[in-house]
Amino acid sequence: MAVDELDTRILRLLLEQPRTSVREYARILGVARGTLQARLDRLERDGVITGTGPALSPAALGHPVLAFVHIEVTQGHLDDVGDALAAVPEIVEAFSITGGGDLLTRVVARDNGHLEDVIQSLISMPGVVRTRTEVALRERVPHRLLPLVESIGRTAAK
Repeated sequence: MAVDELDTRILRLLLEQPRTSVREYARILGVARGTLQARLDRLERDGVITGTGPALSPAALGHPVLAFVHIEVTQGHLDDVGDALAAVPEIVEAFSITGGGDLLTRVVARDNGHLEDVIQSLISMPGVVRTRTEVALRERVPHRLLPLVESIGRTAAK
């Protein structure tokens, strides 16, 4: 999907001011409210905008430990293990990957003991061969998309 300069200006506003009304976005951008709403609808329909909910902090919810767990799966059981991972509340993301392992999960825990319990539950799942865990020490670059949106905007403006 092609994203033009107005789209990137809209996306930037959504990222910088997520609680602003559509009417206010239109005023800031100098476009008609209907134009803005049509753009937002298209961006959602095309999968560019994937959600509007609040960003939550696992640490503030009592789960300050973050780990990345690589999971090696028995051939033919990737879907089964993936479905089983969805039932583990401490797994906040899971991806099929290439390289060292079949799945990469992002796991949060209350403390190291709790993390060990979660890992042990993963190891006991049918189809899981082994796991490898890496504990995050400090977040260096928080999840962000604004620099990417700005880069796309600069390209679209040329």
